Amino acid sequence: MSSFKKILLAEDNAKDAELTRYALSESNLMNEIVHVKDGAEALDYLFHQGIYSDSKDDIPIAAFIDLKMPKVDGIEVLRAIKTNDKLKFLPVVILTSSKEERDMVESYRLGANAYVVKPVDFEKFVFTVKQLGIFWGLINEAPAFLINK
Repeated sequence: MSSFKKILLAEDNAKDAELTRYALSESNLMNEIVHVKDGAEALDYLFHQGIYSDSKDDIPIAAFIDLKMPKVDGIEVLRAIKTNDKLKFLPVVILTSSKEERDMVESYRLGANAYVVKPVDFEKFVFTVKQLGIFWGLINEAPAFLINK
């Protein structure tokens, strides 16, 4: 088992998830990427419920969350994170195709740390996600209580 901090990727689009994982691997991050396919699974992972009920009680170093997901959307996942005493300091990057002003405003109102619109162009997408991975996985400093034991 790796001692490197995890990054949560909540993304329902299999192609976008694959491209995101590829881009993060291209930035030579050693972080484990935990991919969940919808908002309900993201909440199960974060709150150690359902199929994640036996997982150890750790918090990822960052969460990359799509807004438009089935079961529970990204806004509700963000709200659950930022209103929970244990998770509220978890950096959340909204990684979405939505350019809607209301989505951006609501995400920041709820405490998102960044709002990134997924570039359509493959090269730009890879570049953007690599930069996110480098910043949140390597450069950003997290409080000690967020760092996995």
